[in-house]
Amino acid sequence: MQVLDSNGKELKDGDSVQVIKDLKVKGTNTTIKIGTVMKKIRLTSNPGEVDGKIDGTKMVLKTEFIKKRK
Repeated sequence: MQVLDSNGKELKDGDSVQVIKDLKVKGTNTTIKIGTVMKKIRLTSNPGEVDGKIDGTKMVLKTEFIKKRK
């Protein structure tokens, strides 16, 4: 199963990704700002989502809102 970011680049476990737009976090007043980095992602069973931590909080982000960092 191939998981792609918003630019069509393949993502793998352990990659670092960057958020490409401000995202509201459901159930909180928190917003993830554009440019925020999520390190050491884990792929989920859903090819449209990745799992990781931002500021110590576990989150699942849709791949359409992230891009792979070099």
